[in-house]
Amino acid sequence: MRYAVFVTTMLLLIAPARAAVSPDIDPSASLNVVQQWIYNYRAKPDYAHVPAAVRVLFHAQSFKEPENAGIYLGFIAGAIGSNPAKSEQLVNSFFPVAPEDEWVIVRAIAYSGLPDWRNLMRKVAPKMPGRKVMIDAYLEGKLPTLANIPLEETKPGMLDKLRGVFTTNPFAKDDKKVKMVQTFASNQDLLDTLWGYYFATGSHLPILRIMQMLPWSKSRDTIDKLTVGSMARYTLASYAVRDTGLREFLRSELATQPEAVKAPLTEVVDAADTVQLGAVRKDALAAVEELKTKGSDSRRNLDFWGQVGVGAVALGCVSAAALGQVAVGIPCVIGGSASQGLLSFWEKQQ
Repeated sequence: MRYAVFVTTMLLLIAPARAAVSPDIDPSASLNVVQQWIYNYRAKPDYAHVPAAVRVLFHAQSFKEPENAGIYLGFIAGAIGSNPAKSEQLVNSFFPVAPEDEWVIVRAIAYSGLPDWRNLMRKVAPKMPGRKVMIDAYLEGKLPTLANIPLEETKPGMLDKLRGVFTTNPFAKDDKKVKMVQTFASNQDLLDTLWGYYFATGSHLPILRIMQMLPWSKSRDTIDKLTVGSMARYTLASYAVRDTGLREFLRSELATQPEAVKAPLTEVVDAADTVQLGAVRKDALAAVEELKTKGSDSRRNLDFWGQVGVGAVALGCVSAAALGQVAVGIPCVIGGSASQGLLSFWEKQQ
């Protein structure tokens, strides 16, 4: 669910403004108490009560829908990574864990950022035989750690697209396959995971990662990128309103960030300084609605060239591209039905 991250975020934002000290956690406490405790944790880390908080999360079935559990997963990962000397002891304190929740422990270890996380994974693996496939996938590098998840999939360059024209039928229907590649652009729950890690550690590394998504708040490329970018901008502003340290860190980054980040980051800082979150939210909703109505910029550009009936290939002729001999600076113009075929091909690459 695209807006599930907003729900989780707003639940955490109900923490009292003066709650700077993390209260003790009773294993029978409500989920609401744990949410407030997590939000305030970085102000005064209470490592001894992390196991009790995690047991509350498991008892409340917080991980029943993984897409809605990112903030809790990130917190557990951050707690594990924040104290390497006691990480094994902490992980062992989570057990016994219901089989349906074991994936949380596996992923939290992989996301912890511990230098020796693989060794810790191997030590606890016998406790979770039902998750052997997932454990092996992380140990073998088939699944990425949090630090290695890319912002988005690498798209083929123009030359790669042109070379594929004669090896790929542009009119053929592609076999629909489930995309298993994890990226921040396609997995909105990863934004929550970064926030959870920040709450557990107070580290600015996840904040810097979130800032890299800010240019997407101005994107009109895909609905996923626009949604994630807008949520990144909104959550940064929301938390910065209540977190002076975060607000000042964001302000300090304005002088060093590239323009694509600086522009939306300025909006974040201004909204946090003046507590105008409504304006940020309305702008995000308007942008999403516009994209749904008009389509992406790339799609609109393709529509234009399709209507004209001419596709200008600036890097060379398509026939030369098929032979790997594209000469830069030799334009090739293709008209009629051929351009429509190329448009169909390019559209599939978006």
